[in-house]
Amino acid sequence: MKPVRAIKFPFTFDKQRLQDDVAKIMSYKWTDHYNKNDYNGKWTSVALMSENGKSDSILAMNSKAIHYTDALLSCAYFKSILDNFPFEKTAVRLLNLTAGTEIKPHRDYCLGYEDGSFRLHIPIITNPDVIFILDDKRLVMEEGDCWYINANFTHSVVNNGTADRIHLVIDGLQNEWTDALFYKEASPEQFQKPVSELTEPEKQRIIEELNRMNPLVSESIIKSLNNS
Repeated sequence: MKPVRAIKFPFTFDKQRLQDDVAKIMSYKWTDHYNKNDYNGKWTSVALMSENGKSDSILAMNSKAIHYTDALLSCAYFKSILDNFPFEKTAVRLLNLTAGTEIKPHRDYCLGYEDGSFRLHIPIITNPDVIFILDDKRLVMEEGDCWYINANFTHSVVNNGTADRIHLVIDGLQNEWTDALFYKEASPEQFQKPVSELTEPEKQRIIEELNRMNPLVSESIIKSLNNS
């Protein structure tokens, strides 16, 4: 049975309202993404929820409850989207991939639904020349769509367009509500980890990221990676 790489959910969001809310945040400080070895160009972010409630706290895999940031409080549509997703969020960010920027092929760790966690992408501003590759297959994500992306599989992005690409990216934890949402699109048996093992550079990148986020919480995960 073929593992699930991605799901395009059968609902959309209002493109104009998404873009109106982004316009309210463009004047905020957009922080460079912390995985600087993973991209060429300019890849920046603003947090809509974070542990300390600050919009420049853009780390994912937070170990504590996250809260609305000042940026989110000015954006009624973003807030309504989050409030209507009844699952615990671990990171909520806007990610801006500027024109000409490339995110190199990489894999994340424990970000497939089979891990009890997941990542959603809602494109807000994009263009036909954005090339998003997941496990050697191109995904075309349109403005207002909602996609699940299994980030455990190798993925890369390049913005070959002349305008920036901005996505709302939501990381969350599995619960009964999300089970009903996901298992309507694919059977539970289809949510499987990639078969191939992590390369040594991938392991080191993940360990660096885990240490940066929360060494105490990440200790057991790092130990298992080192022993694999």
